[in-house]
Amino acid sequence: MSSLPECGEVDIETLAETIEHLQEQNRQLTERVDTLEDDLEQTKDELEGLETEKADLQETNEHLRDRLDDCEQETTRLDALTDAARKRSGVNKQRIEELQARELEKGAHLLTETVDHHEIDIDGDHLERITKDDGHTYYRLPESDDPLERSGNVALAHGDLLPIQQLSRMDEEMLRSTANALPTRLAAKLWKARTDSSVGDNPWESGCKGIKAYIKASDLKHWIRRQEPGTSETYAKKLVSRTIDAVLDLSNHRVAVRKRTERKNGLEYTERRLVLPTDAEIPGETPNVSEPEQTPETAGVHGSP
Repeated sequence: MSSLPECGEVDIETLAETIEHLQEQNRQLTERVDTLEDDLEQTKDELEGLETEKADLQETNEHLRDRLDDCEQETTRLDALTDAARKRSGVNKQRIEELQARELEKGAHLLTETVDHHEIDIDGDHLERITKDDGHTYYRLPESDDPLERSGNVALAHGDLLPIQQLSRMDEEMLRSTANALPTRLAAKLWKARTDSSVGDNPWESGCKGIKAYIKASDLKHWIRRQEPGTSETYAKKLVSRTIDAVLDLSNHRVAVRKRTERKNGLEYTERRLVLPTDAEIPGETPNVSEPEQTPETAGVHGSP
């Protein structure tokens, strides 16, 4: 009989603990429900925002579609206008070329920048480029005089130039299309460096005693390596000889090659020089007789330039 109260007491404590546990669970569940409700509310807000954004995007998309339709219509209209303009310009170009051809056949001299000489259809199919006293270049039929006698006299015709002068007056793109060989292009650039101060890298030196200008083979080698980056010294030496040969050939041997014995660090050596004599007949170049003869370059040099 004494054990019953004890059992009753145990049951009450267990029940109290169970109630307390259930209360804690209920509290946690309540907090969880509140959290989920907050999340649900936030999700609803986000969903409403996405739906609003979707509606805005749909409206923007419709607006862009309308603009695209307008642009396509405008592009179609402009394409039609462009085709019509191209056809008219093509016809006008043909008319201009025909008029230019007739004027050239009558002896006219036309500015080179206004003539597409590849498209002009003339008798003989050959135009001559000339330079006049006004400094501008013109096209004409070979040896034809301008009946109107405008723009002054012919200073120098393109056909009067040496081959190397003709090449040196070309731009880089035209030079590459005209001359496939690298030594030929280097020869043209070397000649231009002597006559055109805008080039900058000029390896020529002023001479004396009948020599207008000269360049040493060693200086030419360094110049070639500057012009063609990545060129090995061995290949540059080969290019020196080939470039000198090209200059000789393209200048119709107005220049010459001479050897000169020099002394450096107590040792004598012989080096080739490409020289341009003062009496060389170079079209468009006249010797400046007013310049005093220069003194020899350095002491301890033997031989003649």
